[in-house]
Amino acid sequence: MLTLTFSRPDMYRWPPLGAALLALVALWAIAWPAHAQRGAAVGGAISGIQIQGNVRSEPETIRSYLQLKVGEPFDAAAADRTLKALFATGLFSDVVIEMQGTTLVVKVTENPIINRVAFEGNKKIDDDKLRDEVQSKPRQVFTRARAQSDVDRILTIYRRSGRYNASVEPKIIRLEQGRVDVVFEINEGDVTGVKRISFVGNEAFGDGTLRGKIRTSESAWWRFLSSDDRFDPDRLNLDRELLRKFYLSEGYADFRVVSAVAELAPNREGFFITFTIHEGDRYKFGKVDVTSRFQGLNVDVLKTFLTIAEGDWYDANAVEKSVSNISEAVGSLGYAFVDVRPNIRRNRDNNTVDVTFDVQEGPRVYVERINISGNTRTLDKVIRREFRLAEGDAFSTAKVRRSEQRLRNLGFFEKVDIAAAPGSAPDKTNLEVQVVEQSTGEISFGAGYSTSSGVVGTVSVRERNLRGAGEDVNMSVSLGTQSSQGTISFTQPYFLDRELSAGVDLFVTQNDRQSTSSYSDASLGFALRGGWAYTETLRQTLRYTLKQTNIYDVQYWASSVIQAQAGYSTLSELSTTVAWDTRDQRLNTTKGWLLRGTLSAAGPGGSQYYVRANADAAYFQPLFAEVVASITGSVGAIAPYGNAYVRLNNLFFLGGDSLRGFAVGGVGPRDGYTTDSLGGTYFYTASAELSFPLPLVPKEVGLLGKAFTDIGSLWGVQSATSNSTSVLTSEMMRVSAGIGIQWASPFGPIRVDYAWPLQYESWDKLQNIRFSFGARF
Repeated sequence: MLTLTFSRPDMYRWPPLGAALLALVALWAIAWPAHAQRGAAVGGAISGIQIQGNVRSEPETIRSYLQLKVGEPFDAAAADRTLKALFATGLFSDVVIEMQGTTLVVKVTENPIINRVAFEGNKKIDDDKLRDEVQSKPRQVFTRARAQSDVDRILTIYRRSGRYNASVEPKIIRLEQGRVDVVFEINEGDVTGVKRISFVGNEAFGDGTLRGKIRTSESAWWRFLSSDDRFDPDRLNLDRELLRKFYLSEGYADFRVVSAVAELAPNREGFFITFTIHEGDRYKFGKVDVTSRFQGLNVDVLKTFLTIAEGDWYDANAVEKSVSNISEAVGSLGYAFVDVRPNIRRNRDNNTVDVTFDVQEGPRVYVERINISGNTRTLDKVIRREFRLAEGDAFSTAKVRRSEQRLRNLGFFEKVDIAAAPGSAPDKTNLEVQVVEQSTGEISFGAGYSTSSGVVGTVSVRERNLRGAGEDVNMSVSLGTQSSQGTISFTQPYFLDRELSAGVDLFVTQNDRQSTSSYSDASLGFALRGGWAYTETLRQTLRYTLKQTNIYDVQYWASSVIQAQAGYSTLSELSTTVAWDTRDQRLNTTKGWLLRGTLSAAGPGGSQYYVRANADAAYFQPLFAEVVASITGSVGAIAPYGNAYVRLNNLFFLGGDSLRGFAVGGVGPRDGYTTDSLGGTYFYTASAELSFPLPLVPKEVGLLGKAFTDIGSLWGVQSATSNSTSVLTSEMMRVSAGIGIQWASPFGPIRVDYAWPLQYESWDKLQNIRFSFGARF
């Protein structure tokens, strides 16, 4: 085995033989002109050309690179150009040109051919990924320069994964017939984490707050499932931008990142990152105005779309949102070409920022073509239907931005990039859409526990882009000690190529309600559903459900109300839901509204006849840094018709997660003898909650404190089922208050609440501590 080393000052040294060769080349370069002149003088014109040392290369191929011809005098400059041309082919490791009498002799030493490329010592990165990255391939000519480049490429891959201690040593194994095996011996080393992140120049916000605003995080034991604590130069650039956006949203209009320096510790075991920043003064909005150059456009109407007001702290995000709102509003009034420019003027004397939104006619540009590339699986129409503009429409930057966001929200693509390119005329543009697809199939396993449901295990298989048509199919099974469920669902998001979603669900459920009501129930059925959007935030759905439910295992001591309902029933229900949702995110919401109402009717085709109405509302508002207040509420009512009654499985139950401080089914009508929960026909709940970071706990841990107050009540007993005089019911408001901790752990969300019931009936079932844990992996 022959070892090659390369000239990297920090890692490699040329062997003594290499140094000697370099010296010989230098001497040859000095002596060549005299030798060439002597050859020319002695031999005169070249009488012949002889090629020596070639094995695989044809002589004529070598001759084609020669710039010295038979019959011509020897020319040192031409010989030098020939030498460079032959070396540039990459076929030869050495070339010598000399005159022997009047014969020009070209001696070549061919580079070997690569027989195999192998990697040794790599465990964290597989061979296929490395093989795709290196340029050395089997059946190619081996060159030292290419091998050195491959070493750099491999080191780059390891550095991207946070392994700055990695080293690579290329070796070649010489074989017969001028072939070699190239082996890259790799020492991967340990992951190089981020030991410390420091900030210089920050006065308004502490280091802990700023660490929570950037992507890079300090190494800690609880981040073993994350890669954010590994140093990445590209992520450092993202951190600079995140800091800038944060300060601009908090009123610091003069903020800038002076420098972001990452220093590798002397032992090469971690990086120390230092951000030097200039905060500047904090500004408030001064005069806020809207001007228009469109004839007849009422600017007073446009002012209602502003999200900023005089006296508010300056917020660059709010300015951008106002620009988008005005653009969409003017566009909806029939003005196709709109350009909203926020003219910002700082008043450094009183630290205010005047903003004037100038609404003017933009350039008249139309979309000529929308060209899509990169989608090897997803159909073009799936991408085109997410666009808010079509070919032939007036070009709108806001609509392009919204289209890009909708494509990202699909979850089908790892990367989405939409760029405008010149069209066939000055007033036409093409939209070049470049996407990078990602896996849309997933299989997940889950486990969890809660005070309400007990231990639960789930298995789910889902494909979100079936056949590349954007169709969603999901099969899941959930098995628990108190509740089990199996579901198969299919959703077509654009039914009949319209913005109308349609789907079907097949389900089977089983619930153990022995601890609350002394019975169990099981249901089997299906549902058909459809939905459509009126706006980006307003949506309506329609659902038809047909299911059969069996109430069984009714204990002999159970309430007479429950015993009377044992057996099978059939439900045929039609429901519609209208929802207005402006929340910034579905989980861990920090801002926005949710208003939702549902109206359901059960009747023909089943044995149940009733009308039910539900309404939910939620409001989230950040109070100050990382403290979020929320108010939520729900109301519901159900009433039978046609001399029927509502069965237990369709009534309302209250307690547990819906009213903390009370057990599941702990509030509402109850049999006074058996204490079984009987459900009710009317209910309401409301909750006020404050979410805040825990002091002395790093934000990266993901621990949040909760303080809450819950109120609610459940009442209403059907006369057809309440012959027993032992039924206890009350409309009195129940009240509880408590505190809790929520942890976004690597294994899933964990929450513990402790609630004190403050107002309750003597027969209510109380529960102070609630615990829930869930994970998907």
